[in-house]
Amino acid sequence: MTQIFDNPADFADEALDGFVAANRGYVARVDGGVVRSTEMTPGQVALVIGGGSGHYPAFAGLVGPGLAAASACGNMFASPAAGQVYRVAKAANAGGGVLLSYGNYAGDVLHFGQAQLRLNAEGIETRTVLVTDDIASAPLDQIEKRRGIAGDLTVFKVAGAAAEAGLNLDEVERLAIKTNHRTRSLGVAFDGCTLPGASEPLFSVPEGQMSLGLGIHGEPGISEHPMPTASELAELLVARLLEDKPDEAGDRVVAIVNGLGTVKYDELFLLFGKVEKLLDKAGLTVVEPECGELVTSLDMSGLSLTLLWLDDEIEQYWAAPADTPAFRKGNLTPRARRELAGPEDAVAEETEKATAASADLGRLAAAVLAQVRDVVVEHEEELGNLDAIAGDGDHGIGMRRGVDAAATAGEQNAAAGASVERVLTAAGEAWSERAGGTSGALWGSAVIAAGIALGNRDSYRAEDAAAAVDAFSSAITALGKAEPGDKTMVDALLPFQDAFRKEHDGGATLSGALAAAAAAATEAARRTADLRPLKGRARPLAEKSLGHPDPGAVSFGLITERIARYIQSEPATSDLASSDMAAAAGNGAKND
Repeated sequence: MTQIFDNPADFADEALDGFVAANRGYVARVDGGVVRSTEMTPGQVALVIGGGSGHYPAFAGLVGPGLAAASACGNMFASPAAGQVYRVAKAANAGGGVLLSYGNYAGDVLHFGQAQLRLNAEGIETRTVLVTDDIASAPLDQIEKRRGIAGDLTVFKVAGAAAEAGLNLDEVERLAIKTNHRTRSLGVAFDGCTLPGASEPLFSVPEGQMSLGLGIHGEPGISEHPMPTASELAELLVARLLEDKPDEAGDRVVAIVNGLGTVKYDELFLLFGKVEKLLDKAGLTVVEPECGELVTSLDMSGLSLTLLWLDDEIEQYWAAPADTPAFRKGNLTPRARRELAGPEDAVAEETEKATAASADLGRLAAAVLAQVRDVVVEHEEELGNLDAIAGDGDHGIGMRRGVDAAATAGEQNAAAGASVERVLTAAGEAWSERAGGTSGALWGSAVIAAGIALGNRDSYRAEDAAAAVDAFSSAITALGKAEPGDKTMVDALLPFQDAFRKEHDGGATLSGALAAAAAAATEAARRTADLRPLKGRARPLAEKSLGHPDPGAVSFGLITERIARYIQSEPATSDLASSDMAAAAGNGAKND
């Protein structure tokens, strides 16, 4: 049990502050995580890793020369928000592009993906390599669905070494993908872990039993087995991993025995000795192994075995020097400390003087966000009840938290005269960080994308509104990967986009196009009652969902209807197809 804290809610932030205080020669604190405090070569690829807190040495402990340039750090076992990832990656960028790498978990995929979209839109070339090493989480023919556990280290180390060697983004990405493909892990737990402030562990293992195939976020294993001897455990782990080895596997492997929190080093060494003998018996040569705590889960009693099958190229980068707070290999020339911009400098850098037209449109955007907040508040309980039929019932409250934060951020930035791009970017960041979860990531991403599409221009016309709708839609479909018929918000979003484009291309006013599109979205949301969910948390309870519309589609329809009515009620916005959009929008916002 975690016992040292003041307020459990502040545990992750205060632990990270203390980590930085103890390791200032390696890392510096930035909003959302840590970055290297030593100089990087101009033009070097920045490897940005991350995930929830509670896994030290992963992820902040792996930041330094020869490994990661930065780490985004979320709350306990929770993905960092998209805004945090974005700010950390911006601080880490050295001009060679950014490679994001992290374990394959839904929240991380959404939030890191949202940050990637924003970074690319700003001209910082950004790629992603997911770590999928956990053989217990999906069969080999569905390797892309596997989780990332202790195999994070092999992917991060090879990619970080390649970046340090000066390879370009294409090559660093290729090596990270190749390493992930050659990495396999399997873990066991003897007891669960307990979050700060909690009185009970997230799961328990019956006495005399062992849980096989655990996750690193307090997820129990996929099966329970009688507690084995050390030799039996080594045989189980090695046999399962060798059965799953990649097709092109050679005879040289990195072996990593990883402790998850309370299994101590003497026990890990004992097990490693038995593992090495089994690998040798199988005709494998163990190269530069690791044995210790590398990816933990607070105070979980458990461990994992990872194997990385080497080739000459990967071995070169695995063996290359690295110098971080928690992982050191070989020798590197000491690096000079670099000056990092403080929070005030970062704010000044992001603040571009708004044009009059963009500031006017920003005020309209803030007024629209206030309308969105009102309709979500009005229907919060209804949306929660609908979500509870086949989900966890938090859609209403999650939307409420997100839109409250977004509307407040929009109002503050609009009052300061910010551009529509800044107003919507701030609103999207706030939505993502406050709401959390899938809907928070999707809505935050979409609002930011719309803001970037509108930009900070001297004038606006109706085509800019259509471009914003397209950007909003593309952000959600690209990030969420849902398709029509999956029973998600996309089933209402795409009919909205199609109807808006049809009306716009036919010469309709903005208000007319919005009204037609909102009607199409609402009708499409109603029809989701006939669908079985193929994505999201409702999927396992598909039968219960039949006969009830998807809450995400319903909330989207309600929001678009309210926006359409608001725009229609503002005379100055009624004919944007033939007049200057910025002037009309500005007058409309002032009349609000």
